Amino acid sequence: MTWLWAIIVGLVLGLIAKAILPGKQAIPLWLTVICGMLGSVLGNWLATGIGVNDTKGVDWTRHVLQLVGAVIVVAIGDRLWAAVRGRHRETT
Repeated sequence: MTWLWAIIVGLVLGLIAKAILPGKQAIPLWLTVICGMLGSVLGNWLATGIGVNDTKGVDWTRHVLQLVGAVIVVAIGDRLWAAVRGRHRETT
């Protein structure tokens, strides 16, 4: 069940991150989910590091950090995807 939640959170955060980033991102949905999952892990790691990962009520700081992580990872993933796909088109 943990993997299912990770995929759902990754999908939601990845799609929100794509909506926040300016322009059109060329990465496919499966890569968006993976980037969202990695961003969520990055945000959780940072929240744990600064001591806000487990608070009473809703962990808004942790959720914002997860979203920021997803935006960063989706932006990097989009650049890498464009670079790899661009080079692939040049060789064919």
